[in-house]
Order: sequence, then C-alpha cells, then structure tokens
Amino acid sequence: MQNKLQIYNTLSRKKELFEPIDPPHVGMYVCGPTVYGDAHLGHARAAISFDIVFRYLLYLDYKVRYVRNITDVGHLENDTDELGEDKIAKKARLDQLEPMEVVQLFANRYHKNMEQLNVLPPSIEPSASGHIIEQIEYVKEILENGYGYEKEGSVYFDVVRYNEDYNYGKLSGRKVEDLLKNTRDLAGQEDKKNSFDFALWKKADPKHIMRWASPWGEGYPGWHMECSAMGAKYLGEQFDIHGGGLDLLFPHHESEIAQVNAAKGHDAVKYWMHNNLITVGGQKMGKSLNNFITLDEFFSGNHEALDRAYSPMTIRFFMLQAHYRSTLDFSNEALQAAEKGMNKLFDTFKLLDHIKPTESSVDIRKYHDLCFNALNDDFNTPIALAHLFDLSRIINQVNDGKESLSKDDISFAKDLFETVLFKIFGLLDEKGKDDSKLVEHLMETMLTIRQQAKDNKDYATSDKIREELEKLNIQIKDTKEGSNWSFK
Repeated sequence: MQNKLQIYNTLSRKKELFEPIDPPHVGMYVCGPTVYGDAHLGHARAAISFDIVFRYLLYLDYKVRYVRNITDVGHLENDTDELGEDKIAKKARLDQLEPMEVVQLFANRYHKNMEQLNVLPPSIEPSASGHIIEQIEYVKEILENGYGYEKEGSVYFDVVRYNEDYNYGKLSGRKVEDLLKNTRDLAGQEDKKNSFDFALWKKADPKHIMRWASPWGEGYPGWHMECSAMGAKYLGEQFDIHGGGLDLLFPHHESEIAQVNAAKGHDAVKYWMHNNLITVGGQKMGKSLNNFITLDEFFSGNHEALDRAYSPMTIRFFMLQAHYRSTLDFSNEALQAAEKGMNKLFDTFKLLDHIKPTESSVDIRKYHDLCFNALNDDFNTPIALAHLFDLSRIINQVNDGKESLSKDDISFAKDLFETVLFKIFGLLDEKGKDDSKLVEHLMETMLTIRQQAKDNKDYATSDKIREELEKLNIQIKDTKEGSNWSFK
C-alpha cells in the first residue's frame, strides 16, 4: 500500500490523515436507531457504512472500541423544534404496550436485520434509559458553567450565551445570527429564551409514561444529551471518530458539540463522519415521509414498490457500489444490477479453484495497491470494487485460455478477493451456501455424462445438457483441459 488512511472530516470539510489520539487504540461512537419501528434501507446504510469503517480499522490492526447506542427515550416527533410526543411513548400508547416492550421488540428486530446483513455487533451498545444518572450529571456541569437555564422543571441550553465563547454552528455551517432572524414563536416553546435553544432535561407532564427523578423534578433527558454522556462514559472526554447519518448533522450532532464544550471546555471528537442518505426518486427515504421500505420487506419482496425479494447481501453490495458520502437512489433496476455484479465476483472467486496454473502472462499484483489505495482514500468502496471487477475480467480471460496465471498469482488473487470482498466488505456468498457441496457433486456428474455423450459422438445429448443448464443460468465452458461451469 502506498497511501495511509485518509478520512473526510465533516468538521474541517476536508480529508485528513487518520492519526488516532492513543494508537493503536481507536474510539468510535455511532448514533444508533430510535427503536419504535422496523429498520428500513436508511438504517441499513448507516449500519453498513460504519461496519466497513469498523472492519477496515480492525484489518489495519487497530484496537477499536465501537460504541453504537440505542435511543429508547427523549426523541420527540419533531427533531428540530422538540415538539410532539416521545416517539417510543407514542408507539406504546397506540399499541397499548409498555414503552420498554416497544423498545425490546424493535431492538430485537433491528439486531436480527443487522445479523442478516452481516453487520458486526458493536463493542458496547448502551441505551439512553440505562444512563439517566450520567445524563443528569452532565446537565449539572452545563448549568454550573453558565450555559444552561432552568424553567418550570425543564432545563434548556442557552445557545446565544454559548455562542459568546464558542461557535455554535461550526459543524453544520449554521449561524446564530441567522437563527435569530428566522426565529418564530411556537406553541409549547414559551419557556425558552429562543426557539432554537434545545432541551437538556424535559419536565414530564402528568400523562408522560417515562419519567425519572432529577434535581429539577420528574422528567426525562433531551435527545442530544444521551450521546454526549455515553460517549464520555465509554470512550473518554476525547475520542477519535463520531459517525451517523447526514440527517443527524443538525441539530443533533451540532448540539452534541455544544454540550461537550459547555461541560468540558473542549471538543470531544477528532473526526466527524457522516453517511449520505438513501433517496427514492430523488427524495429522502424516511419514516416521516412515509416512503420507506423495511428491510424485512426487501428480504421477502412483500411491498408494492418491489419487483421481487432481494437478499441481504444484495442490499449490502448495493450500498457498497456508492461512496458512503454520496446519495444512493433506490430502484429495482439498481438492486438487480447489484445482484448481478455481486454474483459475477463470487463466480470469479470460485473459478480460481478450477484454473490450471502455468506461467503468468499478465501482471495482477498491482490490484492489491489499487484496492487498498481506494480504501485508504476515505473508504472508497466503489473504486475498490471497480478494481476487483477489472481483476475478475482478467481471471475470466485466463479461464478462456486468452491469458495465463502462475500458481502464486492464482493464490494472490484468491487472497485479495477473500480479504477485500469477504473480510473487509463483509459479503457472504449466499447462493447455494447450504448445499454448495451437493451442487458441486451434481454438476460434476452432469459434466461427466455430457463428456461421455461427446466421446460417443452423441452431440444431440451433449447440446441438450448445455441448453437445459443455460435455462438455470449455468454456463458450460469447454477448454483443452476439459469442461467447467459457472453461474451466469
């Protein structure tokens, strides 16, 4: 590899050399789901994007502590204005369940989907409701430092006061002056000095199910507070990477930065990373717009927008075909193209077991550096995939007798495919994974029968076998050394 890892830092708006605070240790915090409904394609994109980051850092021999939280309290229906019900409490009320029943149900289903997508579990998965004490203590620090105020049992962050000493908006590019100009009076926000002040602790009204005792009365923490408190608890006051979806950049991550500076007097995060959004016809996919498709619906095909079912690995490969910072537009055509491309790489990998080694006529060693230079360039998975497709083309030319490879080069190619495709990209060859030995045996039998027919000059039977196998998307190739097969 010629290059060292570069990460695009949303805070500086440029790529930076990755230099951990305390090498070889790396602390990474990623905002996890609010568990009040089934996971959809947007949730999968965030999970897969940072799974690649996690896997690659592990491959580079870093000792990674990966924290991904579960939000189970404090996330209100309107993210920006903090109005409406708690999302989980509302779901519990509508379904006549306890809030923690809702949390457990959808957390379990989220974990199942992540396992299907082969997303590695985080090192620690803390929940907001399990860290109320830590959040209360954090709020106390902010109040003591003069950046918050209490009103009628709620505690709010004073953005204008904070902006006198720090820069509220340095992550998102927002300016407090513009927020002041565009401020508007909203019902239910009368306690705030300004509408863009955000809640650190909310007073629970009599109907609110989830509530905890605090110095300010019974209530619950604000949505932004959980990540600041849990990040500090498990990763320390300063850590390397904080990730999440681009839709969390403001107000969630901007407010996290403000909370940390207000409490501790310095930034906590060295590199801010944000994955871009999934779109449908150019519009963000999300629950608020009711244009989402759940992962279970993708896996079953049970949705009117889907032509058919798509496997978890097809979804994963579809994500990897776009850089994590670029938008990714859903379509059936794009998913089917992803499936075809993925199967082509899987078939190439299998083909390497059947190629007869000779002296190499083509140089394939360069593909190692090409793939890893792409990964070191801010985890550029589509470029790395493009290099694997180029290598796949060469391997197929070798199989067709147009090029040749030595035993060492064949072994090199297998190692590169295994490392990038399976270990770092986390793909699994689902096609026939449970009965691959049976398929291999049956195909060997078919090829033997076909060869006997050819030897007996029974070309009608030989051609019939080829034609029937082609209907099953199985391709037969005749070479000087004999016949072999692959999926189309």
